[in-house]
Amino acid sequence: MSAFGVQEQTPDDDLRTLFGESSAVFATFTGPEHAVEAASPAFLAAFGEEHEHGVTALLDETYRSGETRTRRDVRVVRGSGPHEREAFFDLTCEPRRTAAGDLLGVQVIGVETTQVKHAQRLTAEHRALLEQIARQAPLSEVLDGMARCIEELAPEELLVSVLLADPDGRHLRHGAAPSLPAFYNEAIDGIATGEGVGSCGTAAHRREPVIVTDIGTDPFWDDFRDLAQRAGLGACWSTPILARDGGLLGTFAMYHRTARVPQDSDLALIRLFAGTAALAIERHHLEVARQAADARAEAAREALALAVEAERELRAEAERRADAAAELAAQMRTAAAEQARSPHPELCQLGGRAGCAEPAEIKVADSWGDSAWGCAVHVEEALIHVRSVFIAGEELGGLGAYLNR
Repeated sequence: MSAFGVQEQTPDDDLRTLFGESSAVFATFTGPEHAVEAASPAFLAAFGEEHEHGVTALLDETYRSGETRTRRDVRVVRGSGPHEREAFFDLTCEPRRTAAGDLLGVQVIGVETTQVKHAQRLTAEHRALLEQIARQAPLSEVLDGMARCIEELAPEELLVSVLLADPDGRHLRHGAAPSLPAFYNEAIDGIATGEGVGSCGTAAHRREPVIVTDIGTDPFWDDFRDLAQRAGLGACWSTPILARDGGLLGTFAMYHRTARVPQDSDLALIRLFAGTAALAIERHHLEVARQAADARAEAAREALALAVEAERELRAEAERRADAAAELAAQMRTAAAEQARSPHPELCQLGGRAGCAEPAEIKVADSWGDSAWGCAVHVEEALIHVRSVFIAGEELGGLGAYLNR
């Protein structure tokens, strides 16, 4: 059983349900004025007592020529304004004669071809939608075209709305609703999914169709009744649009101006197009995900390029430092060799003017190239003196005092 409580149907079953069986029409007329002698209810419903819609010209031509005439795809417009609907008929008009061969009138036999016309159009429209999806047309364009197609193919006036689920499935966003007022679309954009939140919010929450036949009395519409009244809506049937894995993609809704119970043709339309909407939305999600992945990959490539450049610069700096260290080491080795060639004095050189008679035991040197040999006592004093010079403030001369010593 389907979610609508009926036996699961195939696409061919849906086409037959949607367009029904072709109905035959029949009428006989007498005299040149074409007075109706007999007519089937289907003929009268389509053409009326005055047999308008181009039928009179066909009757005149047949009566005048006395020969059979055929017209295909005779278009009949039923109703007016928003309730206007078209129908098509193939008609054959034959002369009626007495046994003696005198012309009495004409008779019309025909069959309604509206179903065939609409089926052909539905097939063409559906193929066009699939081609749009295949070439990755914008989702809004696909859904808008689908909504308009359904509205035009429906046997009675209806208004179609498609809402798209947020990634978390908690809210529904505007997808397409070409015939609903702008203020209505803006008001329901972003509604929450949940029990009792209109037809669409409830259908999204339940993951099953919700049929509200009278918005004026249904409790699901308590919070939206005034809005629906302003938009002139009387009924709303909503079904969830589900992904192949069962995830919520959105909702598909049919609105009617008056309170109304769905017919088999309405349910067939929902079944035919809900799958197409799901395909379009899933393809859109895949494309968005692909673009996001491409953007991440490009960002990663750029980050890698920056890292490689930084690593190259660091390696170059390391090489420069290594060269400088090697040069310094060479200089130190040269200085050490030079110092090694200097004679080793016997007595301490750090005794100042008074001199020092102690043996020279320790050699001290600084980074400026100065060196001297001294006894343990004077070496210690020299080290303390140099250190105190470096930590002294500017008033004591600091480094300058040491350089000019």
